[in-house]
Amino acid sequence: MVGLFIGIKGKSVAQNWSRAHSTPRYNKSKADVLTAFQTLKYLGSKRKLIPFLEKTIKSVVGDDLSQLTFCDLFAGTGIVGRTFKSSVKEVTSNDLEYYAYVINRNYIGNHETIADSQDYIDLLNRIPLEHKGFIYQNYCPGESGRMYFSDHNGKKIDTMRKWIEWLKKIGIEDDLYFFLLASLIESADTVSNVTALYTAYLKNLIPKAQESLILEPAHFETTKNTHRVFNENANDLIRKISGDILYLDPPYTCRQYGGDYHLLGTIAKYDNFVPTGITGRRDYKRSAWASNKSAEGQLDDLLKHAQFKYIFMSYNNEGLMLPDVIKSMMSKYGKYDVAETEYRRFKSSAGTHKANTTMEYLHILEKP
Repeated sequence: MVGLFIGIKGKSVAQNWSRAHSTPRYNKSKADVLTAFQTLKYLGSKRKLIPFLEKTIKSVVGDDLSQLTFCDLFAGTGIVGRTFKSSVKEVTSNDLEYYAYVINRNYIGNHETIADSQDYIDLLNRIPLEHKGFIYQNYCPGESGRMYFSDHNGKKIDTMRKWIEWLKKIGIEDDLYFFLLASLIESADTVSNVTALYTAYLKNLIPKAQESLILEPAHFETTKNTHRVFNENANDLIRKISGDILYLDPPYTCRQYGGDYHLLGTIAKYDNFVPTGITGRRDYKRSAWASNKSAEGQLDDLLKHAQFKYIFMSYNNEGLMLPDVIKSMMSKYGKYDVAETEYRRFKSSAGTHKANTTMEYLHILEKP
């Protein structure tokens, strides 16, 4: 890594600031990796549905997936792709949102041990604070009045984010860069002053938001095989890829993830713009799947161009598209089936609904 070893006696920048660690602490088993580190409080997360999804997919495709490829086209936090990462030949992960790309580039794209990773985590936890950074000035009470983070944590986010970018400029490899950036995004989320979404902040700092941010490593699973990660529109990407198993988890409702998690996108991109409105939102890409007018057309277009043998799509009974509509559309392209399970509602929206659960469907299409 050209430019990285600029420290004393040939040691890396991180090694000069940190304690030496003989064994990286993120090289763990699949079970440990999926539970060891907090994931984002994410709308539509499939974490609790993993046993249902894995059982159903294997009942259709077979238990041995070692020679098959798996594509997670609306990956979000990547929990589904992470589940299949070690059991398939290759995972292809994609999401329209850049913060999700960063997370998946780490969890899915990274597959080999990164030397000195803990040294870099220690480095970023120790460096002096930046006092006039973008997050502090625009999303903390001391400067903007917005209370997404405490002033102290806003400064810590700015400090770490700038150093991660500086480390990239002096020569760290992409694998380490996305590991550090994913670690920051997830760690920042744990001390955010929001209930779950970033559509609004709380009026007073809650206890977790008053805690000092500590950068924790975003543990990923190592595998022998390589994997691919994209940051594209799903209906564009489907025309360029092919494989065996395609998993779809598109937006169910009119909610736009770019707006709901705008601040995570800002931390990921760390670009200059003028935040607008009370919440300080940025411009963001809008998904045509999150629209009554276009959701059905998007699905039909995707099914038509999908070059995959097995297609599985998660959806629930309160989504924009009715189950019978999805059944009719999928049946045009091959053999259709469906599995279902009752599922506890995402807690951020539970207060606006009488029912505490929804019916989660896994629509299944086997193409000829």
